[in-house]
Amino acid sequence: MESTTLERQHKQEREHHIAELEFIDVGRKPGFFRGTSSSIADIWHFRELLGRLVRREVKARYKDSSLGIVWSLFRPLVQLLIYFFAIGKILGAAKSVPDYAIFVFIGLSVWTLYAETITGSTISILNNSGLIKKVYLPREIFPLASIGSALVNFGVQLVVLLLGILFLSHFRVSWELLLAPAAFITILTFGTAVGLLLSALNVYLRDVQHFVEIYLIVFFWVSPIVYPITAVQNALHGNWLEQIYLANPVTMAVVAMQKALWASGSTGSIQQSWPDNLELRLLIVFLASVLLLWISQRVFSRLQGNFAQEL
Repeated sequence: MESTTLERQHKQEREHHIAELEFIDVGRKPGFFRGTSSSIADIWHFRELLGRLVRREVKARYKDSSLGIVWSLFRPLVQLLIYFFAIGKILGAAKSVPDYAIFVFIGLSVWTLYAETITGSTISILNNSGLIKKVYLPREIFPLASIGSALVNFGVQLVVLLLGILFLSHFRVSWELLLAPAAFITILTFGTAVGLLLSALNVYLRDVQHFVEIYLIVFFWVSPIVYPITAVQNALHGNWLEQIYLANPVTMAVVAMQKALWASGSTGSIQQSWPDNLELRLLIVFLASVLLLWISQRVFSRLQGNFAQEL
């Protein structure tokens, strides 16, 4: 009897305590401008959890392996050596494109960051469905965690790239080096915008993740990664198709990174020429990416209200 009375008292105390708590509106945020600031504040509040999720994503890639994250160093290193010897020397690509291994690896590093951002973000909500259905937290942190994991891998590739330039080529010290961080910020912003949007759409339409696989295959060859932008200019002769080609944010980020780090672009049988007003084009693409990121976040915020039911 006493235990029943105590349980009843504890229950009444809990109910009284819950009734005194301040009501907090979570989930969908009203309005575009006010909703954006609220979402950013929510993500910042859960920043520690975001960091833990990034570490979990990185560790999951190399789970049960002896070397762990060290494996992330071997893959780009092997790729660089393959491009240098097999394609550059044996197949002779270096005859027309000097320092071909460095040239390709620059574009490949940018592309890998973009591709991993898109693929990881697209399936991030589905992969964390159990947690999403149990507790409330800003759903944006799941695609952001995937992007954080992609950034870790990009950092490893960047180290290999810089070492490759040091031993296989040379650095060209000029103001054009500033294009490298500008290209990085642009591709990261654009990739985050696309990934955030696709992660929400994939909850409602599971075919999105399969579409992304085809999209990445096609756009790898649309971007000037294994061929110089000069080849595109010579083929299109500055017509409207070339302007559409240059409107691709991935293309502009790759070309800007190449101009910053590829020191041999002015030598070889193909005289490399860069798009006119490259810096201005990159700035326009960046601003468009920021706008797309804002729109994607607001669409994500509107769609996330039914994530738990759809999952």
